[in-house]
This record gives sequence, C-alpha cells and structure tokens, in this order.
Amino acid sequence: MSLTPSNMLPLGTKAPDFNLMDSVSEKTLNLTTLKGEMGTVIMFICNHCPFVIHVNPEIVRVAEQYQSKGIGFIAISSNDVVNYPQDAPHLMKEVAKEAGYSFPYLYDKTQEIAKAYDAACTPDFYLFDGNLELIYRGQLDDSRPGNGIPLSGSDLRNAMDALLLGQENIQTQKPSIGCNIKWVS
Repeated sequence: MSLTPSNMLPLGTKAPDFNLMDSVSEKTLNLTTLKGEMGTVIMFICNHCPFVIHVNPEIVRVAEQYQSKGIGFIAISSNDVVNYPQDAPHLMKEVAKEAGYSFPYLYDKTQEIAKAYDAACTPDFYLFDGNLELIYRGQLDDSRPGNGIPLSGSDLRNAMDALLLGQENIQTQKPSIGCNIKWVS
C-alpha cells in the first residue's frame, strides 16, 4: 500500500463528462443525469483500499444527509481489475449493497475518467457546484486508519455547507491521502 496524496485539480475546473457502467444497476449512466441541482460530489474509491474501507461509513452518512439538500453523489472505481480482481464490477456491486450506498458506484474500465479528473488516490473527493465547476477537492476529514481521529466528514461537509449557503469555502483544502489508483501498465 503506497500513501498517495490527491493531485488537487485546479478550482474552477469544469467537471469532465462521462458515460460509465453502474455496477449495481448494470446500466450506463452519465454525469448530466446524475448531477445534483445544487452540487455534485464525485468520489474515486475502490473495494479493497483500507483508507476507503475506513471512510465508507461516513461517506454513507454524508450522502444520506446531503442528497435531500440537492447534492448528488457519484462513486467511481478506476482500478485495474486484472491485477486487482477484488475491485471487479461484480464485487463492487456487493460492496455497494453491503455498505448501503445510496448513490451509483460506477466502473471506469478504461481509466480515462480518472485521468480526466487527475485522480490519484482512493479515496479522492471532488465537489462541483450547480454549474459543474470545481469548488472543493481533497479529503473527507483528518481521520485515517489507525490515527485515532474519529470520522466526521468535516472537510467535505464544510465545503457543501458553504455551497448551500451561497458562501465561499474559506477552509484550507487538504489533499486526500490513500492508496494510489491501480493503473493498467
């Protein structure tokens, strides 16, 4: 496991569009139909990363609390499933159901979408406003496996609260830290 930080895509970047297969419904979904009215959180995650496993309960709580406020949530896995078969789409479906995801869990087989978002690690979080312009990127909060800091989702929550209140997010945006995306070689 290598500790990899977010690349911190420039704020204001327009969300790259996509058409990806949802591992749960097995339908191809796109950003236009999934985006939230007020904003959209796009998360690059995977099944096996201990950092994602650690934050999964808080991701579920945050999504449940903010979806009703007009924030859309989308999870994407871009890992190489040949060398990391535990991240295969049929297992993504199992993880989504077991964790209680209330959002689609999309499979980026070609890894083109991870590259378009300059995603580097799992988990990696992006918040786009209602016009799909990037207003936050980085970590969920300061909690990491084994560091004793409880999950709160505070960094992402602060960014979403600022968006919903029509205010600028003045909090420092810290890179997420996690496992590197498993690129096809």
